[in-house]
Amino acid sequence: MKNKSYLISFIIMSILSGCTEPKRNNTTSSSQSGQSDENPTFTFDSIKQSYALGEDLVLKMNSEKTSKLDSVIYFINDKKIGKVNGNEPFTYALKHEKFGKQIIKAAVFSDGKQEENTVNIDLFASTPPLLLKYSIVNIYPHDIKAFTQGLEFYGDKLIESTGNGIGPSGNKGKSSVRIVNPKTGQPVKKIELDDSIFGEGATVLNGKLYQLTYKNNLAYQYDINSLAVIKTLPYFQPMEGWGLTADGKNLYMSNGSDYIYILNPYDFSKLDYIRAATNTAMVDQINEMEWVKGKIYANFFMEDVIGRIDPKTGTVEALVDLSKLREHVTQHVDLDVLNGIAYNKRSNTFFVTGKNWDKMFEIKLIE
Repeated sequence: MKNKSYLISFIIMSILSGCTEPKRNNTTSSSQSGQSDENPTFTFDSIKQSYALGEDLVLKMNSEKTSKLDSVIYFINDKKIGKVNGNEPFTYALKHEKFGKQIIKAAVFSDGKQEENTVNIDLFASTPPLLLKYSIVNIYPHDIKAFTQGLEFYGDKLIESTGNGIGPSGNKGKSSVRIVNPKTGQPVKKIELDDSIFGEGATVLNGKLYQLTYKNNLAYQYDINSLAVIKTLPYFQPMEGWGLTADGKNLYMSNGSDYIYILNPYDFSKLDYIRAATNTAMVDQINEMEWVKGKIYANFFMEDVIGRIDPKTGTVEALVDLSKLREHVTQHVDLDVLNGIAYNKRSNTFFVTGKNWDKMFEIKLIE
């Protein structure tokens, strides 16, 4: 079962209260010992607990004894990044790394002996996310039984994928892919999946429709016109499928964590990945996604919020709180979370809805 996260709500409250600076620890830090000494002689000198993208990591060792250092080799995440003679400071540009925990290791050579020491640091974004506003352009009907997992325009057609989630009433949804009339909410064409399949996010790339599954470790590829299954594509590793989008060349997949994987659309092999972060925290539970003008717009599970993510770095650049939309939706026992983002290029507006919502909202974002 997917668990609720209050991280995004906390981030928004922090921004509004002005608490946007990450916590810093300017004391000398050392963690695990070297292979031969549980109390390392050499520790890291004045290393911080957290760094921002664009900052340089300056490494230097601090000796509790008077031993002379012959040389130091530095590593980040087991990757060698440099060597210095003696104990000269070593500078490394953190822009080369993904967000999140970084393991820094120093191999110190002194008096004919080698000693190793490691320390963990956190790498976050350099600026806090902007808080965007929105205006409602139109409100349209939406299938109240649709447990929406993915939403995307393909020309004038609205593609929607649904899952078979179970609400508090015990009513179970039906996994499907459908072509929907956006103004009536009615499917023009629909196929349903077997009850053993929990449908998830979907996107269109190169005239093909791709749909993830939640726990079946495979994606479906459909013909965009007939919705006939062309083939299935196994994930590159066992994991959950959540959100899916495309940049015109490759696929971007979320799995409920802070990771977004960049995939080859022909075989679902991993090409690269990013990790989403603000200036103070990693941002997980990334759900449905939409590619808009070179950025990723994402839902976050159990948060009535959309975030804008830089696909090159993972920086959460902006957030918009859509919780007020719930006031326009029929309240019922199976009403579930905001989920579904479709960008209409012609109107420069977003169509958003939720799981078991009876309304779909056309909104315009305001910087």
